[in-house]
Amino acid sequence: MSRIGKNPIDIPAGVEVSVGASEIQVKGPKGTLSTPVDPAVAYKIEDGKVYVSRVDDSRQARGQHGLRRTLLANCVDGVTKGFAKTLEVIGVGYKVSVQGKKVVLAVGYSHPVEFDLPAGLEAKVEGAKLTIEGTDKQLVGEIAAQIRRVRPPEPYKGKGIKYLDEIIRRKAGKSGSK
Repeated sequence: MSRIGKNPIDIPAGVEVSVGASEIQVKGPKGTLSTPVDPAVAYKIEDGKVYVSRVDDSRQARGQHGLRRTLLANCVDGVTKGFAKTLEVIGVGYKVSVQGKKVVLAVGYSHPVEFDLPAGLEAKVEGAKLTIEGTDKQLVGEIAAQIRRVRPPEPYKGKGIKYLDEIIRRKAGKSGSK
């Protein structure tokens, strides 16, 4: 039995979960999310909790059990608390700003890089820190990764865009040979 899959998901007050034929809809104070249903997994809603169980013990059902439970738990967390990723822009003259639904990065190129945010995401800037917030965990992580790819941190001076909790392994530069 999957250790993750056997744990029930608590449904907080103000959150509505409805199981359909092809997807599960989760409505809450921050919006609506949906996750697809796999036929190898069964869902049961009882006493303010969602129980996820396998239909049989096939390899595919065992693989989907914990995954589907985690995807549903992320939807419940997203519509109640939301998710956020914080990026840090490090470098002399490197700047970040938000203009409406656009993130504008000045990170050492000859032109500012404009990045359009998809619907459902918000960005905030505090100094050199950019915070991406939204209800969909996968979308928040993907957009943060795309912004990081504009100028990944380099190992010699540490300049670039990095996650707030990321540790850059620094390399020694050239040393004089005398």
